[in-house]
Amino acid sequence: MKRLRLQVNGIVQGVGFRPFLHRLARRFALAGWVRNTAAGVEGELEGQAAALAAFVQALRREAPPLAVVEEIKTEYLAAPAGYRGFAIRPSAAGAAATLIAPDLAPCAACLREMADPANRRYRYPFINCTDCGPRFSILRALPYDRANTTMAGFAMCAPCAAEYEDIENRRYHAQPNACPACGPQAFYLDAAGRRCPGDPVALAQRALAAGGIVAVKGTGGIHLACDARSAAAVARLRGRKHRPARPLAVLCRDLAAVRTFCTLDEAEAAWLQNPRRPILLLQKRDPDAWGFLSATARLGVLLPYTPLHALLADGTAGGPDALVLTSANRPGCPVLTGNAEALAALDGVADGFLLHDRPIENRCDDSVAMLWQGAPYFLRRSRGWAPQPLLLAAPADGILAFGAEQKAGFALGRGRHAFLSQHIGDLKNAETLDHYRAALKAYLRFFPFEPRRFVCDAHPDYSSTHEAEARAAAAGVPLLRVQHHWAHMAACLADNKLAGPAFGLIWDGTGLGADGTVWGGECLVGSLRGYARVGSVRPVALLGGDAAARQIGRLALALLLDAGLPPDAAPLPAEQRAALAALWRSGLRSTPASSIGRLFDGVYALLTGVETVSYEGEGAERLEALARPDVPGRLYPVEFYEQDGVRRLDTRPLVRAIAADCAAGVSRAAIARGFLDALVAAARSQCRALNAQRLPVVLSGGVFLDRYLLEAVTAALTADGFTVYTHRRVSPSDEGLPLGQLAIAAAAEEREGENEELGMRN
Repeated sequence: MKRLRLQVNGIVQGVGFRPFLHRLARRFALAGWVRNTAAGVEGELEGQAAALAAFVQALRREAPPLAVVEEIKTEYLAAPAGYRGFAIRPSAAGAAATLIAPDLAPCAACLREMADPANRRYRYPFINCTDCGPRFSILRALPYDRANTTMAGFAMCAPCAAEYEDIENRRYHAQPNACPACGPQAFYLDAAGRRCPGDPVALAQRALAAGGIVAVKGTGGIHLACDARSAAAVARLRGRKHRPARPLAVLCRDLAAVRTFCTLDEAEAAWLQNPRRPILLLQKRDPDAWGFLSATARLGVLLPYTPLHALLADGTAGGPDALVLTSANRPGCPVLTGNAEALAALDGVADGFLLHDRPIENRCDDSVAMLWQGAPYFLRRSRGWAPQPLLLAAPADGILAFGAEQKAGFALGRGRHAFLSQHIGDLKNAETLDHYRAALKAYLRFFPFEPRRFVCDAHPDYSSTHEAEARAAAAGVPLLRVQHHWAHMAACLADNKLAGPAFGLIWDGTGLGADGTVWGGECLVGSLRGYARVGSVRPVALLGGDAAARQIGRLALALLLDAGLPPDAAPLPAEQRAALAALWRSGLRSTPASSIGRLFDGVYALLTGVETVSYEGEGAERLEALARPDVPGRLYPVEFYEQDGVRRLDTRPLVRAIAADCAAGVSRAAIARGFLDALVAAARSQCRALNAQRLPVVLSGGVFLDRYLLEAVTAALTADGFTVYTHRRVSPSDEGLPLGQLAIAAAAEEREGENEELGMRN
């Protein structure tokens, strides 16, 4: 007889792990106990030595599907304690160090019960078990026990309590366990906020079938829904939400409904049905169809990720099988979570409200991805993944990274774990900054650590920089400021568990460069320890500063003037065109930006005559959509010049050729594809000329959300013999920056005397 001490670290709470250990112990005739701790699960087991060894092997092989076992520690103790039977003890208190499971879609067993008229949870919108349901969104503190969640106010009835205590039951120690008799309740309110009698789901379905807009409360926030197949309903939603052009996601009842919109292969079907339930960008069956949902050839689609969504889309009261599902929020603000704030904020927007009385503790937007090389390639990593950490190649203990301004987020380092925040948004208003602070406060509560170093973007005016400065001063820890594009490069390195050296193609919108100018189309050589800028693009003038990001006709004008062409083709009013041309000649308020993102915007304005866009990246998305696989691209010049040791793509010959084709009436599809092909050729030329060491190439920055460029650049460089790394676990956009900042700060700690301006050099 032997006694074994057991410690299991990872996502092992709220996923049926202790019942699994109980059943395993019984299988191998072992006695002892287990309990949740701040670090995971611990316990003692005693029995025959062979049985103990078999137990540990089975634990590794057979862990529950939602568990993530990162580490198993075992230690034989001096003598058996004489345990009789096996017990699951109450959770131990202490500093939180465990991992937290994300919110997950209802499992097949729960969906079967919800559809069974004989089951006591028939059509119950909050059905769950240890294999599915809310986790992060309801959590207030650790350990993960019901008292520390927003389910604390719902006392279990006798049948639910019996399930909760039954080791053989699927709901054994399922903290959100509930039924219609004791759990949360859904209800329907009309536009005036009055509660309506009857089945709330059926009332919402009828409102949707009639073309109405319904606010729907999910797990991590409140959405606005309407019939996705009704152009009129979608137009009303766009008008009321002031969202004229941004693509809208569609929640479909099942895969059959998805296939009426999009083509679907086996891998995409599998990821749509994955318990994490991302919004997946799929190719439309007809690129020109469903233009009122998305003006591009792709459509964001997801399957129901809560029981309430599954009921809403099941069509039992004549409701539609496909719903637009978009965040309910004030313009530029975070998604709404509270019932009262939704009624106030959506007055005049929603025709009805399908809400419930389970509070949302942690706001969490939907994740958005496309499949790339068989795995998700994130546009946004949030619900279904947050707050599950990424495993780093090296420790980052005590480091807190504050991200940037747009697509803001943060990352907290503890050991080899990087805890990345859920989607936050753009820190341009007080509400989003409050969300940023609240999310950071929650993470520090869940994953406390001893702060040793903070790290932020080098831009002095970012709200995240101000937050980092204030917190660093209060904590008395050093603050490291990291150049924006180096952080992008480091993010891709860390995403692939690399340290460098590497060659980085970093293409994005804008970020402060080491020379004080605006960068955004850079070739960097370096590692997590330092970098050099060796390539770039010819800057385009941001006439009027930030206004050029929305009024993209200004960028078209700047490109024309820089190329020595008449300004008449710029899509701007004549008087404004003349005033801005004078501004360009004076050089005042004309910040130069070596930005691929702004180049996209300017070329799109030239090509289409569009003067303004309604959101960041719209020009790039629509230009990509204009390129068709069946229309060959024009062959455009790709030329370079050297300035101050930096090899730059000369955009002037390219702009002249594009302007000439526009004037000659060449098809937009041919011009758009020719422009994209020119960028691919530029990437290839820069790598050939500047990467003589044949270093691995990393691709990062928001421009690499363009699927055409991602695929074509990767293919071209691979054909040239380069090893190419792309993002896998975080987005290439600014959302991924905190990971890069964290990795750079961790590398800096390995050296003595690191100064605070690391990275602010050419």
